[in-house]
Amino acid sequence: MARNPTRQVRVGPVTIGGGAPIAVQSMAATKTQDIEATVRQVQLLEAAGADIVRIAVDSRKDVEALAEVRARTSATLSVDLQENYRLAEIVAPHVDKVRYNPGHLWHHEREKPTRDKVAFLAEIAERNDCAIRVGVNCGSVDPVMIERFGDDDVGAMVESALEHCAMLDDLGFTRYVVSLKDSDWLKVVAGNRRFATQRPDVPLHLGVTEAGMLPEGEIKTRLAFEQLIPEGIGDTLRVSLTLPFEEKGTEIETGHRILDDIESGRFRGIPTILPEGLNIISCPSCSRVENEAFIDLARDVREMTEYAREHDLTIAVMGCRVNGPGETDDADLGLWCGPAAVNLKRGSETVGAFPYDEVLGQLRVELDALIAQQSG
Repeated sequence: MARNPTRQVRVGPVTIGGGAPIAVQSMAATKTQDIEATVRQVQLLEAAGADIVRIAVDSRKDVEALAEVRARTSATLSVDLQENYRLAEIVAPHVDKVRYNPGHLWHHEREKPTRDKVAFLAEIAERNDCAIRVGVNCGSVDPVMIERFGDDDVGAMVESALEHCAMLDDLGFTRYVVSLKDSDWLKVVAGNRRFATQRPDVPLHLGVTEAGMLPEGEIKTRLAFEQLIPEGIGDTLRVSLTLPFEEKGTEIETGHRILDDIESGRFRGIPTILPEGLNIISCPSCSRVENEAFIDLARDVREMTEYAREHDLTIAVMGCRVNGPGETDDADLGLWCGPAAVNLKRGSETVGAFPYDEVLGQLRVELDALIAQQSG
């Protein structure tokens, strides 16, 4: 397939961009400190055909575990720094790529200029032979950018990515890729198109975040990829599905299947608008999930809300405190899951926190109220 003429970025033995085959990657869904489970999952993803496997770290204990994982696998590893960018200094020796979120970076050490934080990350990456991914999500763009762009959240996402690219370029660090993600595949398409027009030299990582369960998760992702990849946009990708931990290899298999279909001209149809009716968003099961009951809850929500499928409403089910609070704001109803309770929201307003075995009943009360409001 024809590709945009981006520069090449080396991630360990994998080349991204510059005409290289599109790399397929996923993220380990285990707790990083559970070394046995994490090693097993890295091996499972690698066996499924993963070119890169991402692991999350949020503490020094996570980093200690990551070092042991690194010693026991030859897989190409990326790390998600989550909310503590300073961990990069002790993480980088064990991985091939470091991913940071500009929105999270803004919130950490607010008194420090963002450029100084980016310079720290670039210096650490250079010293340890690592690539960088600038991972921008619509749901976690920094407040300054949100205020500047107002309702144009795609514009805010693209500008955030462009700003960080400019900082890295000024620092002389060009070994980076960019991702622009949202749970709405139309925004993913719009954002990546805008960015590729302005920075055709930068390799792009594609993905629809919180795509959800099968088959809907594959459909949403496929719709975005079927528009972008034939246009030459996209150099690496992830399919983000809500799956049991032992089935994470399905993300890799699905990614390869979508690529094969696009290359062979087997398209599943590309509508220009989102379909009407109930839209359930759920994030992929990853190591940030604080209670594995989240996966069953997402399935129960889909089953319980079947009666409302013709209503134009969005329900978001998030598995952790990192994405949950912010990325449920735009949903009509949102659930973000903690260790022992589920936080239920109506738009950006919190309804309350409920035990896992009680939240479905409360969700139905809120859903019925919204349906009555629509009908009224």
